[in-house]
Amino acid sequence: LADGKSLLEAMRYTVSRLDGAYALAAIDTHSPEEVVAARSGSPLVVGVGIGEHFLASDTMALRQVTDRFIYLDEGDLVVCSAAGLAIYDLQGEPVQRDMKRISGDIEDADLGDFEHYMLKEIYEQPHALAATFAKAVGEKIDDSVFGEGAAEVFAKTQAIQIVACGTSYHAGLVARYWLEDIAGIPCQVEVASEFRYRKRVAHPGTLLVTVSQSGETADTLAALRHAARDEFVASLVVANVDNSSLVRESDMAFLTRAGIEIGVASTKAFTTQLVGFLMLAVVLGRHRGLTAEREQELMEGLRLLPDLVKQTLKLDPQIEAMSSAFIRKQHALFLGRGIQYPVAMEGALKLKEISYIHAEAYPAGELKHGPLALVDADMPIVAVAPNDDLLDKLKSNLEEVRSRGGELYVFADVDAGFKDEPGVHVLAMPHTPEILQPVIYTVALQLLAYHVALQKGTDVDKPRNLAKSVTVE
Repeated sequence: LADGKSLLEAMRYTVSRLDGAYALAAIDTHSPEEVVAARSGSPLVVGVGIGEHFLASDTMALRQVTDRFIYLDEGDLVVCSAAGLAIYDLQGEPVQRDMKRISGDIEDADLGDFEHYMLKEIYEQPHALAATFAKAVGEKIDDSVFGEGAAEVFAKTQAIQIVACGTSYHAGLVARYWLEDIAGIPCQVEVASEFRYRKRVAHPGTLLVTVSQSGETADTLAALRHAARDEFVASLVVANVDNSSLVRESDMAFLTRAGIEIGVASTKAFTTQLVGFLMLAVVLGRHRGLTAEREQELMEGLRLLPDLVKQTLKLDPQIEAMSSAFIRKQHALFLGRGIQYPVAMEGALKLKEISYIHAEAYPAGELKHGPLALVDADMPIVAVAPNDDLLDKLKSNLEEVRSRGGELYVFADVDAGFKDEPGVHVLAMPHTPEILQPVIYTVALQLLAYHVALQKGTDVDKPRNLAKSVTVE
């Protein structure tokens, strides 16, 4: 500005000297009627109004004032004023970007009769799961729900590489069991921040699947961008936000229908991701010889899911009573076997996120290889115990815990044969088809974390040091 440049020119010259990610907005005291903004790496959206325009990192921040948005491309600069707006590329040339209208009621963001958004969003899961599954066409799940040209891509797919962070990473870990069991397709799952920085060996026919609630997760987006053009047959994103960066930059997209999720600790976004992955396993399985009878069985199970979640929500008072045992504890251990191990990981993450209790998850069979040394009367042990093929193995592992004085809190299938006794506290879960158990047990663990945090007096919806959308590395 001191060189006599306009605010737009000054911003353009400034960002040309910057490395890394940024979303910037500037006002000049000599021309306060306009704002100039630029983005690279970090999200920036323009809200279009009448006689007014807005800037934010996410559409959610602006839904109270507009339903029309322009998503800026990498390196774009925008000049906003009451009179209008103009967009330029990094070279200063005027460009046009499409305007999108976002549907959905802003009333969805109201708390209603709930004390916290997290609890509201836990209770919205039956509707969100049904809405996500409703994307299936007719009696079968059509390939096209995953994007244009999905059938051709799936026919060429020989392996899956899932990349995600946090809760979405746990969804990918669950998905691996389904994809290998139902579709018979090899699947690898990796944390995005590690995937993007290591040398990789390309496997022909691999489909890259990214997972993100916001569609703006920085490490996941970078992993997609850094993937070599010939490394994967295509890219598919599972996300909850249409027109987000991952959705715009992926070849295909499956949009979950979780609706607005405000609580930082993800709940309904996670379980709808699981439904999306189960649908993906069915579709890929059809390309690899899945029988019609097995497909119909899976479809019927998905239709049962909302009612099974409703049954689980009825256990809320019992889970609240159980949670009182955790409020003075400093540590907790979560155990699961098979597909329930990533469910235990998600349960531990929820507890540490919002109650600040240090929690870890282990495969129950790994206890004797080290974690058993931690077990004493002050270490609550949460076990996920559906009635499946690994139940007897799990029971043996839990006996090891009890013999060392550990206090057990068992989320067990009603037919699993557990009973309350000194040191063993059992929550009887509804009997559930095996394929749906990860969703049902996750909901119960969400409620446990919520009630522990509530009794500890922490900020349930906005836990310290965390952000809803992680847009930095």
